[in-house]
Amino acid sequence: MKEKKYDIVVVFLLIGVFMAALDNGIISAALTTINQSFEITAQMGSWGITIYTLGMAISTPIAGKLADMFGRKKVFIVEVILFGLGSLLVALSPNYTFFIIARLIQSFGGGGLFVIASSHIISAYKKEKQGSMLGGLGAMNGIASVLGPNIGSLLINVSGTWHWLFLINVPVAIMIVIFMMIKMPETQEKVRTKIDKYAIMLFSFSTLLMMFAINNIQTGNITGSIFSLSVIGLIILAIIGYAIMILIEYKNESSNVDSFLPYFLLKKPAFSITLIMGVLSGMLIGAIIFIPSFVENVLHVSAANSGYWMTPLALASGVGASMGGKIVDKKGPIFALVVASIVSIIGYGGLALFTYEAVAFFVFSIIAGLGFGFTIGAPMTVLATRSADSSKNNSTVIGTLSVSRQVGITIAPTLFATFIQVGFSQTGTKIKENLSQAHFNIKDIPHKFMNSMQPDSGSISKTLDQINQIPNKAMRDAITNGIIEATHLAYMPVFLTAAIASMIILILVIVFKKEFKY
Repeated sequence: MKEKKYDIVVVFLLIGVFMAALDNGIISAALTTINQSFEITAQMGSWGITIYTLGMAISTPIAGKLADMFGRKKVFIVEVILFGLGSLLVALSPNYTFFIIARLIQSFGGGGLFVIASSHIISAYKKEKQGSMLGGLGAMNGIASVLGPNIGSLLINVSGTWHWLFLINVPVAIMIVIFMMIKMPETQEKVRTKIDKYAIMLFSFSTLLMMFAINNIQTGNITGSIFSLSVIGLIILAIIGYAIMILIEYKNESSNVDSFLPYFLLKKPAFSITLIMGVLSGMLIGAIIFIPSFVENVLHVSAANSGYWMTPLALASGVGASMGGKIVDKKGPIFALVVASIVSIIGYGGLALFTYEAVAFFVFSIIAGLGFGFTIGAPMTVLATRSADSSKNNSTVIGTLSVSRQVGITIAPTLFATFIQVGFSQTGTKIKENLSQAHFNIKDIPHKFMNSMQPDSGSISKTLDQINQIPNKAMRDAITNGIIEATHLAYMPVFLTAAIASMIILILVIVFKKEFKY
């Protein structure tokens, strides 16, 4: 099997992965339009993204397990059909309830595409080529996540309606299904057919509870909300559910049931460490979400153009994923992760500490993109699958790794939004410090400009325009510099956290190198 090449099949696998990964980012550009279309609030409209995330988190490992049991080709085709059907139903939704149900169906289809594509490549290619192929998948995943909002805006501008964001998936899905039915080889023999239904139900229920708990954290009151019943209570219930699931898997070791998440994997330190690194890599993706608002507030780019500033990072992430795959092939996953972590530390650290102008942003965003691409591409996938020591569990292993990454992606925005809000709350302090250095007092500011002293985390352009009307230049400069300093400090923890996450990955790889045995 591994002597053959399936290059054309891999192209269609890449298209499927790109299509599924694109769909959560692409909707963000149309949220306002969709909300207006269904006459709902912005808070209610956010469920269009949340339900897709929840569905993906649940369906990813389940699709991986079903692929291991019944064959990757069959399950991949079913996943594409579900995704295409869900996309069609979303576009034709007569009301918001129907829209949400359709998005859930769509997510069930999209959840398994990356997992099955990755495990197919690992089964179809020799180890010497797996890195390059997986790097290509990682590139599609990364580029789609970053370019989603821009592509969404483009489609809306061209078509004039949000419906085409989803209708465009239908012919692509049909094309993939027809081609895969004819050309895709089956790389997984059918194994035990007794499904571990109790573990699957517990995992699904616990994951739902965990994701709901994270989404219930209020950015304006993170300390108070985290100890509320809707957060800590759900987290405790989720942990209990996971614990019972692990107990079931432990008992399944001596039974005839094909475990959903084999207990022998959970006992492997290498596998557990890889899952921790998966969560941390999700934090890198979460930081990228804030780049448009960063360039708008720190570099004073217009809101209409801020999304385009993600393009260098997106292209660099594709290059990084491809390069990371080749390094895995030549030097192994450990060396690749060390390089990825160092590059990410430099890139995200530079964005946090040294980015005050466009040139620095482009340099460090490209470096961060390379490191981000390196990290989410082949290295972790290869580490996770090799830790399983069995090709029969590849899809399950990759699915579990994907869920761990999704946890990081889900936690990061809430955490980072809180950092930004806290940072903006320090604006008054910075203004007072700068005024004092310029021998002014806060009372010296003309009363009509006082309401402009506290910008929010949206855009500071309007605030700066109002401040520019203050007659005294020294006072104007002191206030402006105070706001700019506070704004930069508000975004610094976002990218600094991503750099620290990369540093932790680096430390884990070095400290536990012997556990991986590569």
